[in-house]
Amino acid sequence: MSKFACLLFLAALASCASRGGNTQILANPGHPKMNEKAPASFKAEFSTSAGDFIIEVTRDLSPNGADRFYNLVNNGFFDGQRFFRVVPGFVVQFGLHGDSQISAAWREAKIPDDPVQATNARGTISFATAGPNTRTTQLFINYRDNGRLDGMGFSPFGKVVEGMELVDKINSEYGEKPSQGKIQAEGNAYLEEKFPKLDYIESARIK
Repeated sequence: MSKFACLLFLAALASCASRGGNTQILANPGHPKMNEKAPASFKAEFSTSAGDFIIEVTRDLSPNGADRFYNLVNNGFFDGQRFFRVVPGFVVQFGLHGDSQISAAWREAKIPDDPVQATNARGTISFATAGPNTRTTQLFINYRDNGRLDGMGFSPFGKVVEGMELVDKINSEYGEKPSQGKIQAEGNAYLEEKFPKLDYIESARIK
């Protein structure tokens, strides 16, 4: 093996080890790194197939939600994940993991509700829920002013402050067709086969 090939092989091994370590953390909602307190305010930069945007978070608006979001971003949970529900004039939703084992680990990792202190205005981001105290990893960005969601307990914790025009361009051709149950069971393999043109998150990082 040449010196150059050896270096490439070692780099690949290091990359795999790094991903394995992240997977161990991501598959364990109780891990200390997944339960850190978020800063009072912070920004998260999303690089996506539709373009880049930045979300600014104010922890006091929804502390439990802000903490969960901070830890998911900080540990790479959203990297490679699809915008699986895109309803023009309403919301774009993401946050189901493409690895079914990781997805299963988070299914019962629920956080307590936060009082709604800000309205679901255009550009704000909130966690999706299935009833009281059921927030896990799914989020949505409001495409318009959706104040009616306030009374349903959806608590915004941040807002898109740069790149909302690119969020508007996220591919909506599949609408609400992707099955959340199948995403959880089969992961990205299902989405790649049935909905290959879905836009996706390349990476999300705390700025």
